[in-house]
This record gives sequence, structure tokens and C-alpha cells, in this order.
Amino acid sequence: MNPYPVTFSVEYPDRPLNRLTSAFRIFTVIPIVIVIATISSAVFGGLVLMLLFRKKYPRWWYAWNLELSRFTARVGAYALLMDDRYPSTDDHQAVHLEWPEVTGAELSRGLPLVKWFLAIPHYIVLWFLGIAAFFVLIYAWFVVLFTGRYPRGAFGFIEGVLRWANRVGGYAYSLVTDAYPPFSLSP
Repeated sequence: MNPYPVTFSVEYPDRPLNRLTSAFRIFTVIPIVIVIATISSAVFGGLVLMLLFRKKYPRWWYAWNLELSRFTARVGAYALLMDDRYPSTDDHQAVHLEWPEVTGAELSRGLPLVKWFLAIPHYIVLWFLGIAAFFVLIYAWFVVLFTGRYPRGAFGFIEGVLRWANRVGGYAYSLVTDAYPPFSLSP
């Protein structure tokens, strides 16, 4: 079995984490979330039309989507206490998100119109996993505050949920693969 073309991982912080910034992470993440909200735009519709009528995924569009997704993943890892370094706008840091190189010719012409719909079972499962991840995060927050270390099992679970969400995003919204995402937290 070939691995799924969208890959995601976060390096486990095998070092003491900053307890002070972890305690106030909900406040320290606000400025960078504002940056993401400002630069994110509705590019999905234009990409669907480009693939539908031209069967083309422009290189600059691909690069923009990939780097924006990587930046968003870094902010997510920071917000979820998985890394205590403030998210860089250009360095990849401890978060790794990779997509297959696409030009559009290898993608289905009409599938982008329905991928968001085909991903509904994933949204449902991810909603429940998100609730579980929230409670795991609360547990991890207390452990980090008292020990300075992120519990490895909690880290692996939250990383798996993020991996799953990135696979679905790569399939349904960034449109970088026609391969249906697996229902799995594992790499």
C-alpha cells in the first residue's frame, strides 16, 4: 500500500517546554491568528474553475496554497502547545507538511466540484476527534504546566488528528490529489 500523498508531522519536543508561554498560549496566539485571518482568502472557487475549464493548477497558486497551509499548520501546532517557538512566517520549524507536485493535468476535471461533498464522512469523524482532542489538550496543558513536558501519547493523538485534517484539506480544498483520504490517525 502506498502512503497517502499528503503528509504531515510535528517533531516531538524532547526538551522542557516554556511553562509561562504555555500557560498564556491562548493570548500569545491571537496576533498570529489575526495574520492568518487577514491573508487567507477565498481561493478555492477560483481553483475549482481553473481545474474544471483549463485542467491547470498554476505553479504560483500551488506554492501559495502549500506555504499558507504550512504556516497555518505551524500556528496550529503552536496553539496546541506542540511547539513553544512562536510560528515563523517562512521557516518550517518543527512542523512538516508535504503535498505532491501537481500541474492539474493529473487531476480529474470534474471531481473538484464534488470533493468537498465526498469528504462529509471525514468532517463528521473529525468533528468528534476535535472534541476528543480538545479534552486531550486540556490534559496536556496541565501536564506541561506542572512538568514542562508534553505527554507523548497526547502529542501523538493530536498530531494524528491534525494529520487527518490536513489530508482532508489537501483532498477537498487545496485539490492536490484525487486519492480519497484514509480514515486513519497514523502516518
